[in-house]
Amino acid sequence: MELMRRMKKWLIVGIIGMFLIGIIVPTNNVEAFGGVSARNAVLMDQKTGRILYGKAMHDPERIASITKIMTALLAVESGKLQNTVTISSRAVQTEGSSIYLKPGQKIKLEDMVYGLMLRSGNDAANAIAETVGGSIEGFVYLMNEKAKEIGMSHTYFSNPSGLDQEGKEHYSSAYDMALLTRYAMQNPAYAKIAGTKVHRAPNTAESWDYVWKNKNKLLTFMYKYSTGGKTGFTKKARRTLVSTASKNGMDLIVVTLDDGQDWKDHMSLFEYGFKNYPLTKVLHNGGIKEVKNSLYRGHVYLKNDFQFPLDESEKKQVTVTFEMKKPSKNKRIQNDEIVGKAIIELEGEQIGARNIFYSESKVKVFTNEIFQNGKEVLLNLMGEHTDG
Repeated sequence: MELMRRMKKWLIVGIIGMFLIGIIVPTNNVEAFGGVSARNAVLMDQKTGRILYGKAMHDPERIASITKIMTALLAVESGKLQNTVTISSRAVQTEGSSIYLKPGQKIKLEDMVYGLMLRSGNDAANAIAETVGGSIEGFVYLMNEKAKEIGMSHTYFSNPSGLDQEGKEHYSSAYDMALLTRYAMQNPAYAKIAGTKVHRAPNTAESWDYVWKNKNKLLTFMYKYSTGGKTGFTKKARRTLVSTASKNGMDLIVVTLDDGQDWKDHMSLFEYGFKNYPLTKVLHNGGIKEVKNSLYRGHVYLKNDFQFPLDESEKKQVTVTFEMKKPSKNKRIQNDEIVGKAIIELEGEQIGARNIFYSESKVKVFTNEIFQNGKEVLLNLMGEHTDG
């Protein structure tokens, strides 16, 4: 009888231990648990924009304070970050999270953006809006114009903070927020602010300085590859989260909406992407051995590599076509002239392109890592691009 009681006791302890391990240690493969607990989710490669995982990612939903990514971006792009701002009475008349600004207080716009992103201050959002847009309403117009420019086709903003307002629409999709984050992360000033763990700012209204710690737990202690992001919550939107991470030269974005397990889901999605879709070099910069035309052979090259996230099976399905200009008999080719284009396809769909340049001297040729049978096509190219 005593033996049975002991066995039962250790069985219960073992079950509790397994349960705790399951909570603390996230699974590394999103497929292992059939997806994520979020209502809407997306995993995007930041460099290429390729979607590596999606769940109802185009559905327009409430997004709460991840709205502030757009607010911060417009502030950064305004060129006014070093300006000192006087806080209005209207700016501080808001509910929800706050950095406790006071009417008449003077503070640098850059510090307000830190307060916006790290502590999700709704008063900071209003003050930024008035500074950059002339008024909150003017700023909302700028937000929606920027959304159109970026290609956020399932988005409408009605305020700079993400608060739910009675009778006013305010929504976006997981995919649109990933697009916004991809665009914003190209701006070094934004990326620095979004990836800051703690920021100290002067406080002219009190005898103490502001010290703001980022609410993003992935960044502050949970996930060593985290590079930034923005948290969000309202009673109607529930938990929303945008986060970014970098590992082995690969940059990923995860967005989840209405997700009670967002920290765990983000870590799992990141690990799934890093493990299953490594950034793979498809084309090297340097000489191209596949071009056999007698005029071009040994004299054509790429200025830039081409890399793309690929799983193991996809690496065999990448093809490259070298579309070369038909040489003119009466015109001498100039050094560094664009003479063709490398078109990269995956399963028949174009995933990228690189301009091909001419060199008067011989160029060094590298063996390509991925494709085996790139083909050369001679044709007259129209509408050339010059970005390399």
